[in-house]
Amino acid sequence: MLIKTKKAILLVVAVMGLAFAAKAQNNAIGVRLSGGNQWYCAEISYQRSLDAPNRFETDLGYRVDDEFDIGYLFLTGVYQLHFDISADKNLGWYFGFGPRLEILYHDGHSGFDNPIHFAGALGVVGQVGLDYHFNAIPLQLALDYRPCLYLIPNAAFQWADFGISIRYRF
Repeated sequence: MLIKTKKAILLVVAVMGLAFAAKAQNNAIGVRLSGGNQWYCAEISYQRSLDAPNRFETDLGYRVDDEFDIGYLFLTGVYQLHFDISADKNLGWYFGFGPRLEILYHDGHSGFDNPIHFAGALGVVGQVGLDYHFNAIPLQLALDYRPCLYLIPNAAFQWADFGISIRYRF
């Protein structure tokens, strides 16, 4: 398990390094924290503005399910359409969709037969939210809702994913 954790940390560092090396002006990197019934999640979040009003968000996260003692490592990509609400363009709303790839891990204490078990899942997420950009500092705050429809290995719907994000804009 320690080797897999080291690989995950190296992957996070590589993604952050690529984000800081980007030369575009409308990028943001930070964290997204979310939760639902019996679980909580932390993600490293990166956004890149495309042609207005489009942008792309990718998140690498880890979710813990307390009810079943299960951990999930996942990668989510969301293509978003962003629209300004305020005249000074600090407040906006967005919506989008994209894929999610998950790796599931449980340690056998959750009632499953195998002592250690890994499995994968593939789904499609939708996302809608509000974000605010500060003028004085390069900071972005966002609130969003991101449900997921899992397609592989079994069809399932995760509806309770409300998140808050804080990102550094560069």
